Amino acid sequence: MNSFQEFDSSNTDSNSTKAIINFTSGNSTNFPPAPPPSSSSPPCSSSSSGTTTLSRYENQKRRDWNTFGQYLRNHRPPLSLARCSGAHVLEFLRYLDQFGKTKVHTQLCPFFGHPNPPAACPCPLRQAWGSLDALIGRLRAAFEENGGKPEANPFGARAVRLYLREVRDSQAKARGISYEKKKRKRPQQPPLPPSNNAKVVI
Repeated sequence: MNSFQEFDSSNTDSNSTKAIINFTSGNSTNFPPAPPPSSSSPPCSSSSSGTTTLSRYENQKRRDWNTFGQYLRNHRPPLSLARCSGAHVLEFLRYLDQFGKTKVHTQLCPFFGHPNPPAACPCPLRQAWGSLDALIGRLRAAFEENGGKPEANPFGARAVRLYLREVRDSQAKARGISYEKKKRKRPQQPPLPPSNNAKVVI
């Protein structure tokens, strides 16, 4: 269990997880802000290897990691990261659906498969596939960065990959959109200028 770092429970609110679930907008506050730089030390350049400024991706990954840790602590019974499996990751993803903002039409809905429904409907809100896919990617990286072994990474489990694929396909049909990556068109090369050695016919 001690082969990798466990979550820090000192910076999270044990009363509720809802305050830190917004993993797509970056408004979470479950860890303290970075301390202000000392006036006696010279400012670090952005290219320095010792800089403490984290990128937007790194900040989001840290928030997601803390969010998942809070979820495990609120689990009944509480669940340690060392015992977490792909099945628990699926429970976490389904739990996040209650905070989703993407309308996913059911097959009985008249707007099923309609990309721009003309009216409101009572279909449930879910987490968008793209958000879940990005979330799993960040958590998978965070797990290994905190000492977890790649072969034991629950976020890379086959069941998680299959679930994400099912969500992608079902939401594509329900929302009438395609998640296929568009092929980039190669830029057309301008025609070559005529050579100076070309003969001019009069």
